[in-house]
Amino acid sequence: MIPTVTALALLAAWSAPTTVVAQSGFAIPANAVANTQGPLKQAIVGVSFEFFTFPEYFNGAVMPLTSQCLANLAVVAGKYPPIRIGGTTQDRATYNATLASAVSYSVASPNDAPASLTYGPSFMDIAGTYAGDVTLGLNRRLNQLDNTIAAAKYGVDHIPKLTAIELGNEPEFYGSSSPIAGGKTWDPAADSVSQTSWQKSVGEAVNRTSIIQGGVRLQPQFGWSIAQLVPVETSSGSDKYVTSFGEHSYPQSACGGAATNLGDLMSHKSIVSYCTQYAAESKAARSIGKSYFISETNSATCGGGGISPTFGAALWIVDYNMQLILNGAQEVYFHAGTIGNCPYCWWGRNKVFAPYYGAYFSARVLAGASSIQALDDGKSAYASYALYDASGAPFKALLYNSDVYTSGTRASRTFTLSGITASSVSALRLTGSAANSLVENGFIPSIGGLSFSNTDCSPVGVEKLESFAVTSGTVTIAVNASEMVLVFLK
Repeated sequence: MIPTVTALALLAAWSAPTTVVAQSGFAIPANAVANTQGPLKQAIVGVSFEFFTFPEYFNGAVMPLTSQCLANLAVVAGKYPPIRIGGTTQDRATYNATLASAVSYSVASPNDAPASLTYGPSFMDIAGTYAGDVTLGLNRRLNQLDNTIAAAKYGVDHIPKLTAIELGNEPEFYGSSSPIAGGKTWDPAADSVSQTSWQKSVGEAVNRTSIIQGGVRLQPQFGWSIAQLVPVETSSGSDKYVTSFGEHSYPQSACGGAATNLGDLMSHKSIVSYCTQYAAESKAARSIGKSYFISETNSATCGGGGISPTFGAALWIVDYNMQLILNGAQEVYFHAGTIGNCPYCWWGRNKVFAPYYGAYFSARVLAGASSIQALDDGKSAYASYALYDASGAPFKALLYNSDVYTSGTRASRTFTLSGITASSVSALRLTGSAANSLVENGFIPSIGGLSFSNTDCSPVGVEKLESFAVTSGTVTIAVNASEMVLVFLK
């Protein structure tokens, strides 16, 4: 349960004076417009676990919240979220087939990531117990192909739901001094040759086609793109070993103490603009019949910054997921880094952080949807989406007011939806005390009154839907600044 003092604080915050500032009107088309990637997947929102931390995340004695937090998402989506195991430390990891423990490394501080590590068969045995799809990231930077093949063989044999193997992580950060470069110039062309060669070697060794997730690059910049890689895949013939392309995405940087900006993060206009860079990338993947995923992402690089654990980041997650889908992403994996040193993580040892509420709400929005359509033009702070079921009929709408609220009078935007055939609609509201509020300070977000226990991530309370009358096919709903509303149209 929410402590009484917190509940009272939240009640006071959510009861802050509001003022309606303007109105936005959107017509819901009666028929769906097919998304470029085809019908939406059942479970789109996934988790990327930093390689060296993965066994700890799945150790209930260390991280008691992991199992239930993932299960909550499975209940909503009807399928466990996909996970990816990888990150910077996958390119520092060496497989040891005789290692008794899942992973072995040493660090000066528990907040540090290891400079090198070894992992054993039980590492992949843990992955084999997961009920959802698994992508396994392996080392390429160290240029130990035989070692990577040994790990890949064990993974293929012992992870029943293994969907893909990644070879390396963000190779644009390799250099001529990296073992894989052999002292030669390292650029997108060199990486493409390396990737396709390794794909063929690993695919042949495990006797699988459609087993590799290619790309594994950061945002498409400075020539490091999926669009650059795809022609090399086809000309080399290695495309038959590729099942998907994954790309990473971080809208802001927190590296080296860099400043982050919450308003820019959660701004609908900024999210729309940022995500358009992935349209050409997804198109390139589809051009050769491959899936396209955002296989590692979060609010800011280097574990996240001050913006990352806020309620505003939860709102960002939802709008960001919608825009990535509209630009062709079929799955989106949010990264979980070093335990205890991870501002953007969804949960820790004894807290369910605000961003998790955005992940859960995203799954709630997308559940049962076959396609999604943006109703706004992406040029303002106010977002509206229509979601369509398998029959092509609209059955949900999402409304988002991305104006930043931190204190004082809370402005409200009135959204008017037309084209509704029902006589009334119900709605589920994602709200928090302020955009910059933190669970760590006792401010628990609410999904229609539902929250999650900081002890074990179990649901606390039940969702309470609001009801709105429809007049002449039109409904009007007020959405406060820094708030979202999911409308059920039938």
